Amino acid sequence: MNNIFDAHAHYDDRWFDENRDELFDIMESKGVCGIVNAAVNLQTAKTAISFAEKYSFIYVTVGFHPENIDDIVPDYLSKMEELLKHKKAVAVGEIGLDYHWDIPRNKQKRVFEEQLIFSKDVDMPVVVHNREAHGDTMEMLRKYKPKGLVHCFSGSVELMREIVKLGMSISLGGVVTFKNAKHSIEVAREVPIERLLLETDAPYMAPVPFRGKQCNSSMIIYTAEKIAQVRNMDVQKLLDITKENAVRLYDIK
Repeated sequence: MNNIFDAHAHYDDRWFDENRDELFDIMESKGVCGIVNAAVNLQTAKTAISFAEKYSFIYVTVGFHPENIDDIVPDYLSKMEELLKHKKAVAVGEIGLDYHWDIPRNKQKRVFEEQLIFSKDVDMPVVVHNREAHGDTMEMLRKYKPKGLVHCFSGSVELMREIVKLGMSISLGGVVTFKNAKHSIEVAREVPIERLLLETDAPYMAPVPFRGKQCNSSMIIYTAEKIAQVRNMDVQKLLDITKENAVRLYDIK
């Protein structure tokens, strides 16, 4: 298989400290043609840029994850803008809302809104994180109608359709291979194929049979096989289409 494009991963994570370069060195031989390393703050964005400068298939996003909003400095948007000038920077992200953790919701919403407005100013897509915050996330997306992606989508078919109606895409990962993944399977079957991307969220969310272990981009094949099965289509065809979707969304030349 080839044309495996990982729309969202975190190779800056400490879990990769012992084998990161080893994995990068074999990715292309495993059929991986692209990886978008999503930042969670300025430091991880800089680290991801160092990977992108070394490996042709790596791209980066720049943004503040809701779990990292305490890292924000007063001029954070101008610092983000500088990093986004890098030729391998492709989106504002990972941004959004996370109500699973006890993080002040008003501050989360303020920072999310600031970064959505900023994405319009710099004319770049967003990569949105939404955990247990469907209502407030959708309120923001309806208000600003950004171009971009809701990553690691965990909502219903109805929510997916609303996101697609706004002009956005979704990405699905290893969760579709889990036994209890009813909603994800329904979404995988129903999402318009031109709005579907594949991701790992590596090193997390490894698909079956690697669940609970370190995930890497080559494991997307297991996610692709499951989605191709429920859509009754060829696996390589799915990989080809989702790669083109990623290239188009992230405006990769």
